[in-house]
Amino acid sequence: MLATPYNSVFQDVAFYKEDISRPEYAGDMIRTAILTVSDRGSSGQRVDTTVSELRTLLSQGPFSEVDYQIVPDEQAMIRSKLRIWAEGDAVDLVLTTGGTGLSLRDRTPEATREVIEREVPGLAELIRLTGMQKNRKAALSRAVAGVRRHTLIVNLPGSPKGARESLEAIIGILPHAIDTIVGEKRSAPQDWHH
Repeated sequence: MLATPYNSVFQDVAFYKEDISRPEYAGDMIRTAILTVSDRGSSGQRVDTTVSELRTLLSQGPFSEVDYQIVPDEQAMIRSKLRIWAEGDAVDLVLTTGGTGLSLRDRTPEATREVIEREVPGLAELIRLTGMQKNRKAALSRAVAGVRRHTLIVNLPGSPKGARESLEAIIGILPHAIDTIVGEKRSAPQDWHH
């Protein structure tokens, strides 16, 4: 069953379930780590319901979860975890949730910028554009995306709905992004490059 495409000016990257569940992905999974940034979640005061939303989407495609951590809104801790994952060569994609707003404790974009070597602004722009079509407050997100070594890092909002909708906005192009980043380490259909 084909999922409903999300309306956007980027119709060619609209998310369809079929796009990321084709047989050519079967033997070549994208190793994915999820980092939840939350003071209350890390102290056990709040259950992380956002991660289950992300897992539901990721399970529909070539994504294999290799790690999951919760850290408080501490820039040094976020930065450290991102570096460990990116430099260990065991993670292709890191999705962070939380810490992207305007509060003084929201430090995920700053930590991410300290780690990435190359920014990928289009991913964050697409997330914001898609979000603003449903809620103008999405314009307040300071999320960033970028690459360190062979790992793509993408900031998502902390709310379950915001994180799900943000991932839906970009999930259809993540396999191509990862293929481009890791190059010869992954085999991919030639038509991805057109």
